[in-house]
Amino acid sequence: MVKLTAAATTSIPRIIIFALTIVYGFAGLFARDPWKNEDAIGFGGMWAAHHGKATEWLVPHLIGRDISLGAPLPYWLGASLIDLFGPYIGMTNAARLYSALCFFAAALAIWYATYLLGRRQEVQPMALAVGGQPGRKNYGMTLADGALLIFLACVGLAQRAHETTPMMAQLMGISIILYGTVRGLDKPWQGGIWTGLGIAVTVLSSNLTLSLIVVAATIIAVLMSNAKLRFRWTLASTILGLMGFALWPALWYWGNLSPEWRHIAQEGWRNVPEMSATPSIASLSFLSVNFWAYAWPVWPLAILSLAHWGQSNSAGRWRAPHLCIPLSLFIGCLIYILFRSEANEHDLMILIPSLSIIAAFSLPILKRGLISFIDWFAMFSFTLIAMAIWIVWLAGVTGYPATTAANLARLLPGLQTQFDVLGLFIALIITAIWIAIVRWRTSRAPKEIWRCLIISASGTTLMWVLLMTLWLPTINYAKTYRYVSTRLSQVIANTPGCIDTSNIGMAQLASFTYFTSLTLRDDPNCNLMLTHNSLEAKAYASLNKKSLTLLWEDRRASDRDERLRLYQVTAGSSK
Repeated sequence: MVKLTAAATTSIPRIIIFALTIVYGFAGLFARDPWKNEDAIGFGGMWAAHHGKATEWLVPHLIGRDISLGAPLPYWLGASLIDLFGPYIGMTNAARLYSALCFFAAALAIWYATYLLGRRQEVQPMALAVGGQPGRKNYGMTLADGALLIFLACVGLAQRAHETTPMMAQLMGISIILYGTVRGLDKPWQGGIWTGLGIAVTVLSSNLTLSLIVVAATIIAVLMSNAKLRFRWTLASTILGLMGFALWPALWYWGNLSPEWRHIAQEGWRNVPEMSATPSIASLSFLSVNFWAYAWPVWPLAILSLAHWGQSNSAGRWRAPHLCIPLSLFIGCLIYILFRSEANEHDLMILIPSLSIIAAFSLPILKRGLISFIDWFAMFSFTLIAMAIWIVWLAGVTGYPATTAANLARLLPGLQTQFDVLGLFIALIITAIWIAIVRWRTSRAPKEIWRCLIISASGTTLMWVLLMTLWLPTINYAKTYRYVSTRLSQVIANTPGCIDTSNIGMAQLASFTYFTSLTLRDDPNCNLMLTHNSLEAKAYASLNKKSLTLLWEDRRASDRDERLRLYQVTAGSSK
């Protein structure tokens, strides 16, 4: 139990939290190219579905490469958005509306799940002898605001939540499952429908391993919880969940998918992304190094919450829904990541919804000293980051400071920084808002339990908006294949035939397909070959008794290790 007054649970004004979420969600989605790596691959699948026929819709893949990209829902959504909005706002901008859709749906589901849990009897503050304790609705809203702020404050989500990857749909699906399971405690039919929908979204956006683990984790949460869900929830969630599992295979049958493509689709559903039969040392190592910074400040607050609410002298606390349900989903997602062959930052996204909900219940028990530490750490860190962003931008535009400008020119040769009036205006506005928030927080002693999160959530938003306004041309120049693609097109403008792309990565193939009108496909019979590994090219030539003549060599300005090479392929002994 915790002691709180009604004043401590005054919710954040709706306009503030709404504006913060909208700005964070939309910043960085527009006026840029697909970025290496996963962002370009995701867009490439959507682009193929937009341009393709039934096969491209039934089995998402890149144009020219007959390898499944995995479950289809992200590519269906992206291609549909390109169809609807591409002619008006641009193809890449329209595709990234998919990321916004998934992000806002996840944020909304997290808010409502926490709100419903915060109204339950077992988490209510102690009744004060003289009255004045918070009401259930206000307490639930305050905790929900806190969960959303924690979600926004998660440092690692900033870039990854704005890319066109399947993990965004997985984030949405798991968040909806959390909401539906909690909603089912008091409204079984409604909760069952939402849970089943979340399962269907997860199944149609991830491999079968994650899908089955999430279903198992949900079942375990329900069985372990001391607030039993009713038969109506079970029936609704089961029916919709099974429909999610059956939909894609049914479309293979109705679409008369060939046996070859059906096999490709099945392989993609089983093993995209690639899984390991045992826990992966590489994934464990990645988690142990990267999780702590990625999930800051979510994980320390979650640990404090678990330590308080799950203390041993409180019988049955671990079975309470506000711990049992999100903790079970978190553990399930963590197990999935450990079985990934080689986990990356995108995989970590699915851990954040459950952790954010758990972490929100730490807010009523935070001590003043810890609140001050979180505030000052966030204030100091994000202020330094903002200053660095402004200084580097100034160096790129004016050449001063000279040392910084020289380093920028050395790292990104050929970059021509353009003065963007609109970007500068937005950056000045967001910086002024940051200064106002810092002044408000340091000049007052608010009692609201969410006070320690305002700086962190605002700081993450400040950092991301500044990067996506002042630095967007620079980052775009560093991460896009546009300029390399243009130079490639110029080199072979008068050379007929096709280009064998078997030896380049998916991100490169997706980018070259979008930025050029060249004939690109994985075909060893093509008269040209594009590769970034000269040894592979020579091995191919030796094996197939071909002769290779180097026509072109290039790279992205920001990548000193990458070397793209174009060869003319002719019959005869290899030179």
